[in-house]
Amino acid sequence: MKNWFQRLGYRMASFLYGRYGNDELTKALMITSLVLLVLSWVPVLWFFYFLALAVMIWSLFRSFSKNIFKRRRELDRYLKIKNGFFGFFKLRRNKWRDRKTHTYFKCTKCKSVLRVPRGKGSIIVTCPKCGERIEKNT
Repeated sequence: MKNWFQRLGYRMASFLYGRYGNDELTKALMITSLVLLVLSWVPVLWFFYFLALAVMIWSLFRSFSKNIFKRRRELDRYLKIKNGFFGFFKLRRNKWRDRKTHTYFKCTKCKSVLRVPRGKGSIIVTCPKCGERIEKNT
């Protein structure tokens, strides 16, 4: 019996070799499909079952795909959208948390957000992304 499980493990490993596997988008799709599945239990929302099934199939397709380049591009697009959405709220939280100790302002050239200590008077700040030198009063 032990040998059977061992051979099964080897076969599974050889099947998964070269496959894309799970990533953050795959996990998000699985969670979305589970939420849709629970929502489909409501009698009026029965059609969510088919939507949940489609999302789950898409997630499994991504996991077992051998086209790693396309799956990576999909993940990059997802992360760009996700980080843009959650980054907005993260910046607001950090501004509120640091409101007594730091000042936030935007670079004039690349529009990135810079954080400098409060109460230092007039200082010259160099943007780490574009190298622009900005004089600000803190």
